[in-house]
Amino acid sequence: MDMHTVVVGTSGTSAADVVAVARDGARVALSPDALATLAHAREAVDALAAKPEPVYGVSTGFGALATRHIGPELRTQLQRNIVRSHAAGMGPRVEREVVRALMFLRLKTLCSGYTGVRPEVAQTVADVLNAGITPVVHEYGSLGCSGDLAPLSHCALALMGEGDAEGPDGTVRPAAELLAEHGITPVELREKEGLALLNGTDGMLGMLVMALADLDRLYTTADITAALTLEALLGTDRVLAPELHAVRPHPGQAASAANMAAVLAGSGLVGGHQDDAPRVQDAYSVRCAPQVAGAGRDTLAHARLVAERELAAAVDNPLVIDGRVESNGNFHGAPVAYVLDFVAIAVADLASIAERRTDRLLDKNRSHGLPPFLADDPGVDSGLMIAQYTQAALVSELKRLAVPASADSIPSSAMQEDHVSMGWSAARKLRTAVDALARVLAVELYAATRAVELRAGLTPAPASAAVIAALRAAGVEGPGPDRVLAPDLALTTEFVRSGRPVEAAEQHTGPLA
Repeated sequence: MDMHTVVVGTSGTSAADVVAVARDGARVALSPDALATLAHAREAVDALAAKPEPVYGVSTGFGALATRHIGPELRTQLQRNIVRSHAAGMGPRVEREVVRALMFLRLKTLCSGYTGVRPEVAQTVADVLNAGITPVVHEYGSLGCSGDLAPLSHCALALMGEGDAEGPDGTVRPAAELLAEHGITPVELREKEGLALLNGTDGMLGMLVMALADLDRLYTTADITAALTLEALLGTDRVLAPELHAVRPHPGQAASAANMAAVLAGSGLVGGHQDDAPRVQDAYSVRCAPQVAGAGRDTLAHARLVAERELAAAVDNPLVIDGRVESNGNFHGAPVAYVLDFVAIAVADLASIAERRTDRLLDKNRSHGLPPFLADDPGVDSGLMIAQYTQAALVSELKRLAVPASADSIPSSAMQEDHVSMGWSAARKLRTAVDALARVLAVELYAATRAVELRAGLTPAPASAAVIAALRAAGVEGPGPDRVLAPDLALTTEFVRSGRPVEAAEQHTGPLA
């Protein structure tokens, strides 16, 4: 594991820290300030627990069962029971990086001092993360309100030495065995601690943060693929002039146009080789690429603002404030759920315009002199015909994934929890959408690079040539007779996901937005 250490304090965390812990295996340490704040807040919980008056989460049942007062002799059992009973997930296992993000973000809230847990509970969460132990969390179980309850419960279960977890070697084993091997003592939960481990938007927030990190790279890649397609279609780069975009001052649009212009600088293909009827303007999928990608960039900026606010938040119910324990509704996932759905819409539309550009490259009636389907010997060879089918299937799936989960709500807990966010579901479908977008852009890149190479005698822009050379160096073959396309498409998808198109282009453009 990476020996980089993320220090968790009382004031939240950053998106970069979430990615470092979730994906890169960064170690976690608790700041002295966080440990002191945890101890101070716990004193307030202990004082309230000693009083005869019922306090929600400390000496009562939960949800619709909150009317029952629980005596001191049953409170340890109460906290243990809420974890066991709420660990009700079903379906496939959630990815390791999602579980690590989930646990790290719950630790962030614990360290805020608003949850009232003992310092040793927070330290155990850090120890489990540092040991590379990943609790088994399931796909279904969260309604995105009262937090991501079932997913967080499966994490808390492992802290208690119960349930299953994946060890650092990738093998799933009983959590108790893994804790023992790493010298971690299972926690025995006291008043409020079981509830505090379960009550947050951590899963949906972690998935949002990682999706935004991926999409930053994919949106820049989309500008590169659009530029390559414009070149291959002998289009005009005059529509990318900054003064045209300044009169409609959306920052994302200006950034995308600038990226495309930088990639196309020095191209010998753009604008001057229209061998059929002169084109006054290119088709929307080419001409409006900065507007569509730019609108998506602005959507990401809004989502990033919401994520930053949530990363600075302490999400729990009840909260320990000034020695009081107060019920609240901050666990409701609506702010995160809305932007998860909003981003999924932008992703679907970016994929849609990329697919339309790809189809234009393959259609001899619209490709301005390119062979049908970019085939070597059309008729004998089918070229990239079915690659576009695959791309179209992905785009169709993305349109379904763009249907908002947050527009739905289903009541739970005997109508006590009668409105929920469905933010976890929004996050899960966004992860699927991000994966599909990478594949869609890979197909456009695969087609556009071949098409540029088929423009014999014309010289592409230096940045375009660098991207083509990098793709070929990655093992993806150029134009030629038909071959099995699946391996090339898989290699191109990995090329896109790794950010190598951006790295190659930036050798000539400098940093792209």
